[in-house]
This record gives sequence, C-alpha cells and structure tokens, in this order.
Amino acid sequence: MKKVMIVEDEELILQGIRNILDWESLGLQVVHMAHDGAEALEMWEKEPVHIVVTDISMPEMDGLELLRRIREKEEQVRFIILTGYDEFAYAREAIRLEVENYILKPIDEEELERQLRETVEKLDEMDKKKIQYIDEKTQWMHFLNGQTEGEEARQYAEMLGISADRGTYYAALMKWNMEGLKEKKITDVIVELKQAEHLKIVHLPPDSLLMVLTGNTSDETQAQEYFSELQNQVESKFNVMTFICMGTGFQSIAQLPESYRAARKLQKYLILEGYGTCISQRQIQDRTTESVNMDEDQLRRFILKKETDAAVGYMEDLFINKISRDASASSLYQMAVKMAVLLGEIKKEYKLKSGNFQELTDLIETIFRAEDIHGIKTAFISEITEIIACMHEEDSQYTPVVRQIIADVQLNYREDMNLKTLAYKYHMNASYLGQIFQKEVGCSFARYLSNTKNGIAKDLILNTNMKINDIARQVGYPDTSYFYRKFKQCYGVSPASLREMKKY
Repeated sequence: MKKVMIVEDEELILQGIRNILDWESLGLQVVHMAHDGAEALEMWEKEPVHIVVTDISMPEMDGLELLRRIREKEEQVRFIILTGYDEFAYAREAIRLEVENYILKPIDEEELERQLRETVEKLDEMDKKKIQYIDEKTQWMHFLNGQTEGEEARQYAEMLGISADRGTYYAALMKWNMEGLKEKKITDVIVELKQAEHLKIVHLPPDSLLMVLTGNTSDETQAQEYFSELQNQVESKFNVMTFICMGTGFQSIAQLPESYRAARKLQKYLILEGYGTCISQRQIQDRTTESVNMDEDQLRRFILKKETDAAVGYMEDLFINKISRDASASSLYQMAVKMAVLLGEIKKEYKLKSGNFQELTDLIETIFRAEDIHGIKTAFISEITEIIACMHEEDSQYTPVVRQIIADVQLNYREDMNLKTLAYKYHMNASYLGQIFQKEVGCSFARYLSNTKNGIAKDLILNTNMKINDIARQVGYPDTSYFYRKFKQCYGVSPASLREMKKY
C-alpha cells in the first residue's frame, strides 16, 4: 500500500479528510497527520510517504514551501493541494511545482477520491517505467560485456544506427561528478545530448553515459575533438563537470563491446587528469611507470620525529608538484599502495592502536575508490596525522604541564582555549609555555587544538549524518565558514567533499 500524509492546520478539517474516505480501498494508508509544513517535514524525514495532501495557507511553513523542501529530497512524491483561496497566483505556482491537482475547499469527497485514484495510477506507471529502465540498462550491460551475439546483436546495431559498411565509428564514456548533482540535471543533460546530430547515447547509471559517434568521422583526432566540444557545451550550459574517455574505433556492432572496455580502462586516469578533460588511448600509451617517486625514508623520518607540519607539507608537495600528468595511473597506484604499506609497518612496529586508523585493506580500498588525486592525498594526510597524534599520546616523555594541557584540550576543545589563559592557569609565562609545548609535541598549541577539533569533526562527518553546520558548532567553531577554512588547511579537502568521499 502507498503511504499518505495529510497536512491541515484546522483540526476539524484534518480529521474530516481522514474520515471521509475509505483509504484502504484505494490502496492507501494514512501514516502522518500534521498541522503545519514544519511538522509535516519532520514527519516525512522520519518516514517518507508517496502522496501528500496539504493545505496551502498554514503557520510556520505553508504548503508550497513544504512541497519545495520535500521535492529537493525526493522528486517522485506526489502532491494534492487543498485551499480556500481561489487565487490564480497560488494555482500558477502549484502547477509550476507539478502538483497533481489544486482543489478548493469545501472539499468535494468524490473529487478528492478521483484525484487520489489518478495519483496512485501515476505512481504505478512511474514504478513500471523505473523497472523497465533498469531492465534496459541490464540488457545493455549484458551486451557491452560481450554476452550477446547473433540476432540480439543486430537489434542493438539498429538502435544505434550502426551498419558494417559505413566506415569507422567511435565510442566514448562520459562520467560526471556526482557531488551536488540532482537527478533532474542528469536528465536534462541526457535530453540535450539526444538532440545532438550523429550521436547515440545510452545511460549507464549511476554516473556514466555511453556515447557512440555515428557520423562520417575521418580519424581518432577528429572524433576526440567532437567529444571535447560536446563536453564544453555540457559543462557551460548545465554547470556539470565531466570526464570523457574514448575507446578504440570500430566498424561493426560486434566490436563495440571491445571499444567500450578500452574506454572503461581509461577511466582510472580521472585520478590524474581530473574532471573537464577528454582523453584517448593514443594520449596515454607512452606514459611510463617511472614517473612517480616517493622518498620513503624522508616520510618515515617526519612521522617518527612527530613533525606533523613537515609530514603534511611533504604530502602536499608530493601530490601537487611531484606527480605530473605524464605519469601513468598504474604508477600512481603503485606508489600509493607502497605508502599505505609503509604506514601499516609503522603502526605495527610501534604497536599503535587507534579507533581512527584504517586497516591496510580499507586504506587501499579508499585509494582505488578515490575519484581524484586530492581524494588519495586527503586519505593519507588523515592517516599520517592520526599516527603522529597517537605517537604523541603514547609518548611518556611529556612534562606534567604538557600532559595536563593535552588532557585539557581533549576535554575542553569546544571552548575558546589559548596559551595565554592556560599560562595564567598554570602560573607560567605564555611564551615559555608555548616553547615547551612546541618542543615536546612537535607543533604549536594552536595547531594541536585545531588538529584535535578537525579530527573529531572528520569522524563525525564520516560516521554520522549530522549536518556540517551542526558539526562545526559541536567541535567549537561557531562560524561555519571559518570551520571550512581550518578543516581544509588540515586535510586538504572541504568538509562537504569529505562527506561525499564516504562512498569510499
């Protein structure tokens, strides 16, 4: 049964709507009854529904604002608007927001029932289309994986307009950056590309598009220029960042799976090239595995000496300045795996234990799931920072005052702490206390406090669904923009981007 929410600020009308219909006979179940939009939104977030029957004019949050807020989260929810205001402005806005209908009070029981039946039918039809859509994608993947031949293969050739006597075709995969991207925008991109001349497309959810250039193209260079221009148009018109990798040319439908697989192999170069580029096999064939070098001894020294700033600086320099676009993706991954093993050896050698460490297998999985080089860098900086912090905690050489300050930070990091107030608390000169702390801990007090806040924030981002603004306040940053700046300085990536990397 499909779930329904009724929203009406007048209790008698709310109960009346609930009781005038036999909801079960319509295949519906009323699971929420709310008195305003704010209450309704809170209920919907706890248990979403398929249909919302709502008044427009309500305190706290009106019906149209409720519609907008829910549609931001789920576009398939259907709305039936009820109102006593026979004004065109309301109706026009309701139509723009794609409500099922706009019904005036007093409510006509038969009209409401008719609208609900039509809404249920529409939802059923949407479900059927979704199932059909999934089936089509499954069939395409079956074909592209080389598991279709004969008559079935000829059907795919007809769909793409491919014949064996029309020269060379070129296929490419377009991958888009899913960060902040809504399904509606993806649909808009697909609709736009379907209108392009000499281009056939197949959506491969969640984030890729197979494009087949069916026009008379003379060579690979010309084909790549075509796809690059297409990429520029999509990014400028829809503000969607994409990465395109082009497969080998082919003459018949039987060769398309091979071209597709060649393009897929190139997708790993997103890690080096980044979004906004279009590459082909020809561009990367001369890249060597000697292009990425890591000084293991240097990095190990920085970590064992507990020099956080030096270790983070080394990582920044390595990933930003030392790894060139001429490197092969394989050499980058080899270097990253070696670094992960090195960190694992240090943790094992010094018997370091922390709930924030990643197991070696998890860290390697993070490396291979990262979409760009900054994702890999962030994962390593986070791990190295945690290793050094753990080494500090294990170090019994701290003087009593430094140990007490560290304990104070762990307990009171939300407060506005600084060396001046701590020096007053412990009856010491602030400058001298700062020197002691820097010498023993390996970084300034301000940096240690910031790292502590950001480390706790990182855990909340990765392990909870708390809003970023709430996390900022939780760790003692009342100004969210300042939190973003300090967090990015620490980990090289924004809190929002790290939340997206939970897909690791």
